[in-house]
Amino acid sequence: MNTIYSALIAPMQRTRVDVFESIFMVFLGLGTLVGIVVVAYTLYNAYKYRDTGGAGDDKDRPSLGELPTGGKGGKKLFLSFGISAVIVISLVIWTYTMLLYVEDPTDGSSPQEDALNVDVIGDSFSWSFEYDNGVESTGTLRVPADQRVFLEVTSGDVWHTFGIPDQRVKVDAIPGETDTGWFEADEPGQHNIKCFELCGEFHTNMVGTLQVMEPDEYEAWMDDQLTMEFEMVDGNESPVTDGYEMTLESQEGDFEQTYTADDFDENGTITINDVEDGGKYNVTITSTDGQFETVEKQFDMTGPVSETYTLEMNATESDATASDTNDGGDA
Repeated sequence: MNTIYSALIAPMQRTRVDVFESIFMVFLGLGTLVGIVVVAYTLYNAYKYRDTGGAGDDKDRPSLGELPTGGKGGKKLFLSFGISAVIVISLVIWTYTMLLYVEDPTDGSSPQEDALNVDVIGDSFSWSFEYDNGVESTGTLRVPADQRVFLEVTSGDVWHTFGIPDQRVKVDAIPGETDTGWFEADEPGQHNIKCFELCGEFHTNMVGTLQVMEPDEYEAWMDDQLTMEFEMVDGNESPVTDGYEMTLESQEGDFEQTYTADDFDENGTITINDVEDGGKYNVTITSTDGQFETVEKQFDMTGPVSETYTLEMNATESDATASDTNDGGDA
């Protein structure tokens, strides 16, 4: 069965659009051919048996009140039924095979390693998207051209149906359940995302945009989403450029990196763009000369991050500074 399936599908189809266009064209072609044959045969018989005003000499013509005879034992009838059955059965098998491919383009195997996986959530009349690296977006799904995209769709409130008409995508979004779908857009461009389930008062406003991008453009966009910018300031909101180091650690991945004050620029800022995954991160800032208190923070990276941290003076250092500035008062 797998061999037949591969032989029928692999050489021909790649995207959902290809599959449904092929099915449409085959049905249109066969329908047109059958229509031409039926109409032509009807016109032929209408001409052949037209009323010419003469009795004719057709011996097989039935008399009034008699059943027709002849017909060569019904051979034409059986032949027409046989040909029709072969065509219909072949068409059903071929169409079913094509739709099996739509349901599971991997033929039961695991998804392609280079495929893009996106979680889709319908909630409060909007669509949100979470990529497999933790990046999130609302309203706009950005994908590269010529790359298969697998969708896992669910709902956070009521029943919805996620649909991209141009890509022939339609997946139910049901609370507590996850339904899957896929598509592969072969050209850059914009496509409408709609909800095909009457879900409430603002159902018609539950729309979004599929943005298909050139692969290089998509990679640049994703790199921007995985960019972190940190700024160190003191209590007076002035840049701090020395006396500390910052450790950045992912809670969900294996990323852990320490940056010294020398890695920051003269404005007390640093831009980090070498991370590969979003998600939750821990930030620990420690003093290298004992003048600042330790800072421990967390953040959830679902897009570009910009954080500002205030470095408070260590209590001992604050007392020492106050002592140095005290003139001792009156003797």
